Amino acid sequence: MRKHNGMRPQDVAILLKIISMNSENWQLVNLANLLSISISEISESLNRSRLAGLIDYNKKKINRQNLLEFLEYGVRYVFPQHPGPIVRGIPTAHSHPEIKKIFVSEMNYVWPDSKGDAMGQMIEPFYKKQVEAVKVDKEYYKLLALVDIIRVGKVREIKYAIKELKNDILHESSVEYGKN
Repeated sequence: MRKHNGMRPQDVAILLKIISMNSENWQLVNLANLLSISISEISESLNRSRLAGLIDYNKKKINRQNLLEFLEYGVRYVFPQHPGPIVRGIPTAHSHPEIKKIFVSEMNYVWPDSKGDAMGQMIEPFYKKQVEAVKVDKEYYKLLALVDIIRVGKVREIKYAIKELKNDILHESSVEYGKN
């Protein structure tokens, strides 16, 4: 049996992209193109996620409850984040355009991007090309921003993010199995 050498940040981003695609018929090459991550890196990531119990043996179906538990209880410890210097970028965490309507804050958090439309404290993305990937997938962008709230938010913000992630991650699985 293969040894698990720990999760890597891009593993979270890859699993969330699969969820945002809302299909079990995705292809490895399409996922690699959408995320600008090599096929071999995607494959290794899926192997790590399989060993961690976050995706099924065939590496097609996300174990949604397990992923949600990891995001809720583990992501802030495995991939901690401390906001950095003020940079131009794409808003994340409570600064995400939809989430900003709920939480008022004087400080923005952003993923660095020289073409970004906001200034704020830098949050490291889960992988290098993440900013490009979120520009073309609003659902993926929101999922990653919610996870960033768990990593850097205050208690009230984190509770909101967990509730939203439960809706977004578990909702599709309840539709698949005909549950209400």
